[in-house]
Amino acid sequence: MQRIAIIDVGSNSARLVISQIYKSGAYNMVYNQKEALRLSQNVDINGMLTEEAFTGTLECMHSFSTMCKIFNVDKIVAVATAAMRNAKNGKELTALVEKETDIHLHILGGKAEAYASYLGVINTINVKDGIIFDLGGGSTELVLFHDRKIVDSVSLPLGCVNLTTMFNTRDTMPSTVFSDVSYLIMSRLEKYPWLKDSSLPLIGVGGTARTVAKIEQKKSKYPASKIHNFQFTAQAFKTTFKFLRETTLEQRRKISGLGTDRADLILSGASVIQCLLEVTGSKKIIVSGCGIREGLFLDYYAKKEKTPVIAGDILDESTRNILLLYSTDIKHSEHITALALTMFDAWKPIHGLSNSWRRLLKTAAMLHDIGITINYYSHARHSAYMIENARLFGLTHKEQVIAAVIAGWHNGVSRNYLRNKAYKYFLSDEDLNKISKMALLLALAESMDYSQTMQISEIIPEIKNKKTALLHLKSSCLPSIELHQLKQHLPWFSKVFNMELQLEPLQNCAMACTTDQK
Repeated sequence: MQRIAIIDVGSNSARLVISQIYKSGAYNMVYNQKEALRLSQNVDINGMLTEEAFTGTLECMHSFSTMCKIFNVDKIVAVATAAMRNAKNGKELTALVEKETDIHLHILGGKAEAYASYLGVINTINVKDGIIFDLGGGSTELVLFHDRKIVDSVSLPLGCVNLTTMFNTRDTMPSTVFSDVSYLIMSRLEKYPWLKDSSLPLIGVGGTARTVAKIEQKKSKYPASKIHNFQFTAQAFKTTFKFLRETTLEQRRKISGLGTDRADLILSGASVIQCLLEVTGSKKIIVSGCGIREGLFLDYYAKKEKTPVIAGDILDESTRNILLLYSTDIKHSEHITALALTMFDAWKPIHGLSNSWRRLLKTAAMLHDIGITINYYSHARHSAYMIENARLFGLTHKEQVIAAVIAGWHNGVSRNYLRNKAYKYFLSDEDLNKISKMALLLALAESMDYSQTMQISEIIPEIKNKKTALLHLKSSCLPSIELHQLKQHLPWFSKVFNMELQLEPLQNCAMACTTDQK
């Protein structure tokens, strides 16, 4: 077991994130601390960080150092970004930090910062082509990627703190000031042809992007507080930004979703997003809760565990991490999943669902038993809650809810789940009917390894005719426990598919069970 601390000293705030890597290779966050520094506001006319900046940073680093000792951290990866990178005395401050706290604070170059943000996004957001913008206090990093690979990147000195200071937009932003801010931003962006008219989705990283997402969620009465992978249209953003530009600082402090620590910075930060939309022609914004800190951690993790730094399938990787975290019987989960997917593929003419549902069934099947770590009784419901709230990557919010309900219903359909406001918001009656089909396949698969001995090693699902489906069961001996459990679900099969399901063990016991047997 190892504990690693990631320290990110940004232009607006500093963060300490401590994660634990277990012997199994699983990992999770165990501590998170944020301190407001606003280094970009504490730079004098000569480009030097002020005494206040030095004092605040040292106090913060002492606090972080103390927490690292309390948590018995084995490794510290500490970086500083734009404010220290651009300050003439940035290296002097990092030397003082190391002298007083033993924290080696490495000043990241713009390209390195962009790459770390890219790693955080590409391993947690399922987008093949896009433009990442990491909008911080003192700079904005832009990354163009195609087929999940970096094509180009740049770091620009356009941050919410330095723009706010430069144009004095803490309180209001009159149209003349907005024109001046936009002119500066556009003049910078237009130097990079690869940004222009791409119509690719914008993936936002950083406090400004997260704040805009929170405002959009509150405005639309979104039922979940999850920010990562929250998506909204460019038009929705433009409407919100127009409203924000008509407010004073005092009025913005009362806006739901807009924290008081961001109320004075949001106008300049949102101006950068507005200009990016104009230049790129993007129609959609995706907000990533993962960026530079997650990228730095994943880079370290890949080297330690000797795994690819860019995951091949982020949903599979995050699913496996959850299984390892909760010490689930992975062989049983994999067997159940294989059985469920075999039925999904063979019975497509019966269920009529697209392959997008296959990956949701796979996720639900792999994680269907994690709720046992809370309590065996009602573990299906516990599994549903855990899946809904887990750090699963590669699914939209709606897809994650669907996977949760499939797992939650693997012991039978329960409409009590619909008391959950997220379920009501995301799921239509048509969705629920489809979920019932997937939950049934999972229930059948679970029944076929009820003893968790894998007696049923293989299945051959068939469609005999319009009224009958067959399920051939290959086993070394008569799987009496599994057959008993399967029989319990035959009426459910008849109700959902309006067909009879016949069970036919393929071994030396002449036996067939059908839906009309009791």
